[in-house]
Amino acid sequence: MDAQALLMTIAAYLLGSISSAVLICRLMRLPDPRTVGSRNPGATNVLRLGGKAAAVSVLIADMLKGTIPVWISYFLNIDPFILGIIAIAACLGHMYPIFFHFRGGKGVATALGAIAPIGLDLTAMVMVTWLIVALTTKYSSLAAIVTVLLAPLYTWLVKPQYTLPVAMLCCLIMLRHHQNIYRLVHGNEPKIGQKKPQ
Repeated sequence: MDAQALLMTIAAYLLGSISSAVLICRLMRLPDPRTVGSRNPGATNVLRLGGKAAAVSVLIADMLKGTIPVWISYFLNIDPFILGIIAIAACLGHMYPIFFHFRGGKGVATALGAIAPIGLDLTAMVMVTWLIVALTTKYSSLAAIVTVLLAPLYTWLVKPQYTLPVAMLCCLIMLRHHQNIYRLVHGNEPKIGQKKPQ
């Protein structure tokens, strides 16, 4: 990895480490999403705490944390495999933010933002998949899991050279959802808008 790619990887992690959910909740005088609800600082938990406006704000900000470093790196002609590393760095920043005591979210929105520069067609397929599963099952986590399982296939159909980086990113997201998978299997995963049992 050359100096330019290393710099972008570090920048991606640091940008990812800015917790959109925590900051937006502070601005909107909402509870810290790390301490209430699902205790996950992401858009779904913020939806439970503060409604649609707060959740959409978090969603957009989290996506931009992935899009900005990958987009810049894309125009710097950085190798596709290294682009995957940069995307993973942004997601790791979101999951384990250095600025917020390493207590972060699941990284789904940041991952979506990271793959957006690959193409609008891929982004559309990923978003439609998430929406279909989320609207039919009411489980945000299940929608994320199904989407990340299909994302490498979508990438292979659109731009095969990015299949490996996207697959690497999806593996990270799947690992981060191990507790959600457990709860889904046992039937106690909260649905969208439903408060998590205390």
